[in-house]
Amino acid sequence: MQLCWLRADLRTADNHALWHARQRGPVVAVFIVTPNDWHAHDDAAIKVDFWRRNLIELAATLNHRNIPLQLLHAGHWNECPSRLLELARDLGASGLHFNDEYGLHEQQRDDAVSRAFSEAGISCQRYTDQLLFAPGSLTTQSGTMYKVYSQFRRQAYHRLHQHLPAELPPPNSQEPLARASSSIPDHFDGFAPPTPELQQLWPAGEAAASERLQRFSNQLLADYADDRDKPDLDATSRLSAYLAAGVLSPRQCLHAALRMNQGEFDGGNPGAVSWINELLWREFYKHILVCYPRVSRHRAFRPETEAVQWRNDPEGLAAWQQGQTGIPLVDAAMRQLLNTGWMHNRLRMVSAMFLTKNLLIDWREGERWFMQHLIDGDLAANNGGWQWSASTGTDAAPYFRVFNPVSQSEKFDPDGSFIRRWVPELAHLPARQIHLPPTGDLFSGGNYPAPIVDLRSSRQRAIDAFRSAGEPA
Repeated sequence: MQLCWLRADLRTADNHALWHARQRGPVVAVFIVTPNDWHAHDDAAIKVDFWRRNLIELAATLNHRNIPLQLLHAGHWNECPSRLLELARDLGASGLHFNDEYGLHEQQRDDAVSRAFSEAGISCQRYTDQLLFAPGSLTTQSGTMYKVYSQFRRQAYHRLHQHLPAELPPPNSQEPLARASSSIPDHFDGFAPPTPELQQLWPAGEAAASERLQRFSNQLLADYADDRDKPDLDATSRLSAYLAAGVLSPRQCLHAALRMNQGEFDGGNPGAVSWINELLWREFYKHILVCYPRVSRHRAFRPETEAVQWRNDPEGLAAWQQGQTGIPLVDAAMRQLLNTGWMHNRLRMVSAMFLTKNLLIDWREGERWFMQHLIDGDLAANNGGWQWSASTGTDAAPYFRVFNPVSQSEKFDPDGSFIRRWVPELAHLPARQIHLPPTGDLFSGGNYPAPIVDLRSSRQRAIDAFRSAGEPA
């Protein structure tokens, strides 16, 4: 008997731990419910509910193969070793299999589980599954982890050309076991489920993820390079939640892109190349998380930027959180997040720069708010994106580069369609006014607030703050 511990890998296809466990004999899958830790890590209720719904779909898929899925409960991740050992002994399991997770606490937990099973004389096998490459396996000539994405990408392309990781099939069916699958509750403690309408935006299960991937590949990928920055279009993959929960693997996504590009990484379809680039950004930030663990401790990747004097502005923070800043594109983005659990990637950068540069509020406040609301919340990607925008991270935007949200709006939402959808107070305005409504005119802005900050002077304030912290001119 083999035990397969599932976490952010809620699928049967191309699941290294599940496939290898089944190769060794009959399998029982297990998932540990740890609500206290999810709260501590700011996981959004919509994200936890997405896990729950995917567990229901996964249990059904596994049952077709006679593989039961057991739910265990733990008050804290440090209870995972004892919970898993107890189940392994109850089953008479000779081995435990799981795919590595990344982040300081996750790695400590996984190491503790490995030690406990080794001391108990039970085999424990770990696999690289969330990523194309194990963290630390792509290094500079001096043996250190890359700090610049373009150099990391070049090495990743070189390795992928040498060896393209294959997709593993789902595990074979097995003879029925006496143990049945656990029932999945209608919610996890402390995480109220979202509305059915919101759940329908994010259908659960491998079939839904595969269908979304196929639609993106067949209908949207060709124009992805040109359309990906336009928030008024349905032009992105919307697959980030499925990748974060492990309902899709990065290998499945990579192969889908390559199939649409005749197997090429460069040239051919610009959309496919651009999307592969996004998959590698995701990879890069996971490697950064492991190789530079200070970013797991709420520290800046660039230590010198810890000297920046961020402003304490509770009212400004609240206005940003609720989409009431008086800057239409920022407000539309924040309302999209609140209403869907997701935000367009271009707008994540725009709204993050507005908070950290125009309002000069600590990037950690924004990072936390995003994690508390995103269905695709991922520590590495979220932290990497926020530190990039705040000019504190790897490959960071220079501190004097500050996206002007009005210019961004005029460029990427020229007729104001996206703004009209999420800021209906401005729906009546013509395109020439909607990006920054005139103030003091009741017929123009209605009950929409005036801007809470002047974009030009606040940009200069941010530049001065970084210079005062010792940034070179």
